[in-house]
Amino acid sequence: MKKIVYTLIAVASISAVSCKDNEKPATDNSSSAEPAAPLVQYTVVNKYPHDTASFTQGLVVYKGQLYESTGNPSEIGNNGSWVGPVDLASGKGQKKATLDKGYFGEGMTILHDKVYYITWQSKKGFVYDLATFKKIKEFSYNTEGWGLTNDGTNLIMSDGSNKLYYYSPDSLRLLNIVSVYDHNGPVPNINELEYINGSVFANQWETPYILRIDPSSGKVTGRLDLTDLFNQAKAAYPDADVLNGIAYDSTAGKIYVTGKKWPNLYEIRLQ
Repeated sequence: MKKIVYTLIAVASISAVSCKDNEKPATDNSSSAEPAAPLVQYTVVNKYPHDTASFTQGLVVYKGQLYESTGNPSEIGNNGSWVGPVDLASGKGQKKATLDKGYFGEGMTILHDKVYYITWQSKKGFVYDLATFKKIKEFSYNTEGWGLTNDGTNLIMSDGSNKLYYYSPDSLRLLNIVSVYDHNGPVPNINELEYINGSVFANQWETPYILRIDPSSGKVTGRLDLTDLFNQAKAAYPDADVLNGIAYDSTAGKIYVTGKKWPNLYEIRLQ
């Protein structure tokens, strides 16, 4: 389990990379002139089953197919660190790539028919061919790995701080760092990510919130409160853990959310 959140990440050791860090001082962000991000309303459109043995870390819809990545905390009953397609009707996943026990799986994304899957503290990620799930290569990064998404061009990774890290999907070099902030200053615990219509949506770890973030400035432009869905998950399955998992079907315009070991996955519509 994640126990420590690092809010300051050292990136000085990465050489030959020009990174722009846009974090603004907390004293500036907390001024009365900066309004709080509005609450984004939503409605639940559909509810689907979700495997309560899956410790969800990443959720993606690619070409109409739902995919999930999981982690493997030590508690009995979790089904490992794996990535693969999930049947929406049954909630059951196919373990197409499973990590060795030494790795704790985290977020994933799919870009140009390649699957990118990162790990928590091992500072290592894996790239797979989507058609075969044959491993293409491994890559390294200098932070923890939490959430992962893409904007169609770059990979965007979180590490549990208030940072978003932009990587080249080809060279896997760090390109840029954007700091997330709201009217109170830096916003930590940025976790699972999804790119939706020009914004980064992010689970904020250990909260029932999904944040909508301007990817260029890092400003939080909206917030979804999914407390009701979290309470439903806990009532139905007491071992359900935190909210985690956002997927966007860009073709159908559908958004799906779930959590670690939740009994259900929800389709929601933003208002």
